[in-house]
Amino acid sequence: MTPAAPLLTLLVIPTGIGCAIGGYAGDGLPAARLLAAASGCLVTHPNVMNGASLYWSDPRIHYVEGSALDRFAAGELALRPVRRQRLGVLLDAGIEDSLRLRHLQVAEGCRASLGLEIGPVVTTDRPLEVSLSSGPSGMSWGRLGHPDALLRAGERLKALGATAIAVVSRFPDDDGSEALQAYRQGSGVDGLAGAEAVISHLLSGHLGLPCAHAPALAPLEPDPRLDPRAAGEELGYTFLACVLVGLSRAPDLVSLGADLERRVAMADPGLLLPEAIGAVVAPAGALGGGAVLACAERDVPLIAVANPCLLQVTAGALGLPALAASSYSEAAGLLLALREGISPAALTRPLAPLLPLSS
Repeated sequence: MTPAAPLLTLLVIPTGIGCAIGGYAGDGLPAARLLAAASGCLVTHPNVMNGASLYWSDPRIHYVEGSALDRFAAGELALRPVRRQRLGVLLDAGIEDSLRLRHLQVAEGCRASLGLEIGPVVTTDRPLEVSLSSGPSGMSWGRLGHPDALLRAGERLKALGATAIAVVSRFPDDDGSEALQAYRQGSGVDGLAGAEAVISHLLSGHLGLPCAHAPALAPLEPDPRLDPRAAGEELGYTFLACVLVGLSRAPDLVSLGADLERRVAMADPGLLLPEAIGAVVAPAGALGGGAVLACAERDVPLIAVANPCLLQVTAGALGLPALAASSYSEAAGLLLALREGISPAALTRPLAPLLPLSS
């Protein structure tokens, strides 16, 4: 019997909202690997895949920056899988010399040990001046003091031939804060994630290239109470390695904005097209994002997974039909059912009877 064709699936775990799974240092990776095996083709974003010094490469998983993933779901972009990207590295001028050297050595290590094509390296013409904040709900957020400097450096990298860009910006150190201690001990929100999303969204949208971000921070003192989910961030001096690995095979972003562009793209058999999306998986309390809502408009099956977070934007609150899953393991089973053409309703009991309608 011929195996079922892959079911193109989106996995969304929003950043900076304290998800129990996927809200820490790459702790969404096991779920992504399982869903990739179940679906055969998974598109997800750096927040799920980035584990600082830890990473996992899987040809069935496509690493797509969050705002580009939203645009893909909305039908504005297609994705072109590639064998490799030429990785430009964008460094914030606000990074001190010793920390800058650490990041350059990570890039050199990825060239020597992993065979990645890295270069050129460009430093911004002024410090980016990142600041961190949080919203009333506790979600993390941030600001960029000089976004123009970020865009100029990105434009220069693109002109020099970079096809994907890893950004490293100096984030404020906040060693003694209660929020950081709560995060390290498994009960808080990633205070960096919101600002990181601002930077990568801005640059990817401006350049039309795959982009991802790694914060530059001074190393922390060891904490014997460290939660295992935060441990990936404590293993080295930088968070850059996972970003370089993820971007090294990130798909190209192909615009579908005009009729001609769409017709040309449709003729390319290698493209992943938004029309092929077969399911979207997201936390049950965080269903208000662009990708989920765009898929809902096209009746793409939504799998809402129990994954506690700060939000309560549920399928019921939005009036969306959804398949409920108590875990990512159960979500994988639902994906297998969809991939094999099995109605998920047939797997539950009691099985509701058909209701014949009169003519």
